[in-house]
Amino acid sequence: MKKRTALQTLALAAAALTLADAGRAQDFPPKKPVTLVVGFAAGGAADAAARLIAKKLGENIGQPVVVDNKGGAGGNIAHQFVANAVPDGTVLLLGSVGPLTIAPHLMKLTYDPFKDLAAVSGGVNFPNVLVVHQDAGARTLAEFVQLSRRKPGSVDFASTGAGSASHLAGELFNQRAGIDMTHVPYKGGAPALQDLLGGRITSYFAAPPTAMPHVETGKLIPLATTGLTRPAYLPNIPTVAESGYPGFEALNWYAFVAPGKTPPAILDRWNQEIVKVLNDAGVKEALNKHGLTPQPTTRAELTAFMKKESAQWAAIIKERKLTAE
Repeated sequence: MKKRTALQTLALAAAALTLADAGRAQDFPPKKPVTLVVGFAAGGAADAAARLIAKKLGENIGQPVVVDNKGGAGGNIAHQFVANAVPDGTVLLLGSVGPLTIAPHLMKLTYDPFKDLAAVSGGVNFPNVLVVHQDAGARTLAEFVQLSRRKPGSVDFASTGAGSASHLAGELFNQRAGIDMTHVPYKGGAPALQDLLGGRITSYFAAPPTAMPHVETGKLIPLATTGLTRPAYLPNIPTVAESGYPGFEALNWYAFVAPGKTPPAILDRWNQEIVKVLNDAGVKEALNKHGLTPQPTTRAELTAFMKKESAQWAAIIKERKLTAE
């Protein structure tokens, strides 16, 4: 009888500890400051999205959400930092397509995106726009392909680094068009754009907000966008898909993730808050002005989306025999 009583006491104590842990896991908002990490320098699309969303998140939960830019290595430094962060709900990452679904197939990483990071919600997406220098000798996508075939090896394309969305967009187009453009990686969008404007590079799958001001001055020629449909803010530029390559899609996207061991209850709460912000009319309008389309999802939907993207880019990387340059 005494033995049973002792066992019952232990069981009750264990249950109490479990409930206490669950209660702590569900503390929301976290009692410590909240940081939203971004893998790129201030001024780009990721930073703009993060700051818009963080501001509204902070207003909704009643405490500041501070954006921390940790640029470098195509975003991998930030992803590694968050993978190793304390999983208490105080650290979030606006992760990106490259480190989450491309880089694992190109290089050895110190983290596994599907184990060391936990899906929270989709964030934003946008297509790239293929632009060429005004003196490149191509005004349409068809002319650009002809140029590439007429002068094999002489046509190149810039990217923001090996394994970036702009890199894989170019490789996917190489595959679909049957051409062999030379990849020239840069450390970011600014130096890539600078060399394109200077005529030192032929083409660039660029983020629309950075490329379009130069299109408007006539210095760059837009050939096509990389989504399945024309974005509302670029209605006069055809897509690659409608220009002879059905189904072509290479979106740039950002999604919210957290350290892999963050309690599910906290991940669920962050999902609710982020989805609420992304559905806010004012936030939508502000993001759209930056050429960004909100992409709120459930946690499961984001995981499935990431796996699909990972499989697609793994196949392209294998076929093209790509390596980290």
